[in-house]
Formats: sequence, C-alpha cells, structure tokens
Amino acid sequence: MSSDTTVRVSRPAATVAQVTLCRPDVRNAFNDEVISALTQAFRALDADDAVRVVVLAAEGPAFCAGADLHWMRCMADYTRAQNLDDAAGLAEMLRSIAACRKPTIARVQGDAYAGGVGLVAACDLAVAVDTAQFCLSEVKLGLVPATIGPYVVRAMGARAAQRYMLTAERFDAATALRLGLVHEAVPAERLDAGVQALVEALLAASPQALTTCKRLLHEITAQPLDAALIGRTVEFIADARASDDGREGVQAFLGRRKPHWQG
Repeated sequence: MSSDTTVRVSRPAATVAQVTLCRPDVRNAFNDEVISALTQAFRALDADDAVRVVVLAAEGPAFCAGADLHWMRCMADYTRAQNLDDAAGLAEMLRSIAACRKPTIARVQGDAYAGGVGLVAACDLAVAVDTAQFCLSEVKLGLVPATIGPYVVRAMGARAAQRYMLTAERFDAATALRLGLVHEAVPAERLDAGVQALVEALLAASPQALTTCKRLLHEITAQPLDAALIGRTVEFIADARASDDGREGVQAFLGRRKPHWQG
C-alpha cells in the first residue's frame, strides 16, 4: 500500500510494515507534506492490528537531511503564531513515531542531520551503515534542536547530547553506536540483514508484552513525554526561529554565506 509520493508505506511481510521516505533528490528533507504523511502513516499502522513491527527507511544516499530548503524559506517570514503551529506539526509527527504501540526500527542507510537525527532517536531501535554521518546542526543556523530534543536525550544521554547539540559537530556511526543513538553500525551489504535480525527477534516476542514493555519504558524514564514537555519544545523552536539570530542564521544558510557571528 502507499501513502503519497513523499512517503511510501509497504508490507514486506504480513506482520511487518515499512515506511519509506521517498525524496532522495533533496536528501529526504522534511516539509509540511512529509510531516503530515509520516504522521498519518504511523497513526494508521499503530491502529492496524495485523502490524507487529514498523521499519522506518529512506531512499537514496541520505537518510534525512532535516528541514527542506523551501520550507525553511517559508519559515523565515512566519509570525510566532505560525511558527508555533508549524513546530507543533513536527512535534506531533515525532510523537506519533515514539508513541506507536508497535516496536519501530530505523534503517539508516546514510547521513542523518538535524531532524533526521530526531527520526532515528524517536524509533525504538536503529541500525545504521558504518559510513553514516550524524549532526545536530541547528545552533549553526541560530536555531535549537527543540522538538527532537526529548528523543535525542533519551537515545544518547544528556551528557552526550550536551556536546553535540551545543557544538553541532558531525559524528560518525561508530560514535553513534557508542553513545546509544544506534544499536548497530554495519557495512552497507549487511544493513538489511541487521534490520531483519531485529525484526525476527521482535516477532518472536508476545505482541501484547511488547506493547506493555514500551509503555513501561516510557513511564520509567525520568521525565514523561507528555503534552507539557512537547508544548515547551514547540515554544522553544518557534521563538528561536523568530529571533534575530534565528532569522540571520537561516538567511545566511540559504544565501550560502557565513552568519554574522562567524565574522
């Protein structure tokens, strides 16, 4: 089955669904259409009793480069109210992945930047090619990794998140593995086998127990992923987008020049 031209939903097995980002020409970057399609896909799969495991994948050399450039140009002129609405859509998309009752696996076949790291972190499990690069690049644009922040901190820990959120350094798959952002880093020819091994392990478990176990994991995390926390992340990114540095950083990026704070 298929959602639309930006996101494809398929069933490689009767009990397994795969959600695939289909914008390889723009490195599978987000825009409103992608965000809406991902949200709808994960909500539908969550409600489908036949589905027991969901794999999140992507086409092309990159997994996800974060925000689409055209979308970023539109955001540059948004009011705070428009930014709040827009960021809330992104936050709800991430939450639809994290809150899915079925176990989710990120199949990371290439680089993941900014919001792409958030997609990886929102999934329960992740397998990446050993050549993948990761980057939480938002502060270089005068923005903050706000809506993805709760998922990234849970995936890689607060101390590691402090470094990579604040410095916007790139890090490789071996580092992502060491930090816990991904669970395996494998050669490209072993990526599908690595994903399949996790799928088989999950299918060997009780579906009801897995759903309960996911709920348990969420509840024993220090701070719940509740509406209050999600709302605060939406405010953070909306305010950052509308700030002087946020506008300068995005305009500099789009104009292929350095922002004023880089001299």
